[in-house]
Amino acid sequence: METPKIFESEYRFCLILWEHEPVKSSELVNLCKDQLGWKPTTTYTVIKRLSERGVLKNENTIVSSLVTKDAVQAAEIDEMVEKTFEGSLPAFIAAFTKHREISEKDIDAIQQMIDNYRKEEK
Repeated sequence: METPKIFESEYRFCLILWEHEPVKSSELVNLCKDQLGWKPTTTYTVIKRLSERGVLKNENTIVSSLVTKDAVQAAEIDEMVEKTFEGSLPAFIAAFTKHREISEKDIDAIQQMIDNYRKEEK
């Protein structure tokens, strides 16, 4: 199943949902008011829209996600690499590392991911 596209304001909403789920829609309204400055109607509209797109479910006023944060982030990265770097992971990494400091700890963590990936392929 393809992960539905989630736009920026919807993503900020989903961050709140993922942190508190399952959550009553009325509590979600309060959380969105406090954290995003949204009116209740905005929150209910987003709940309805994301429910229609298969991102979440709202059953008996209890809201829970149908897609994970990891899945949404992976889909977003895949789209960006495809669109901006013509699908080239090395081009993405080169651009990413060109303008930021990478600590030895981060380099070691990335190397460990690569090593684990190689082991899984065998």
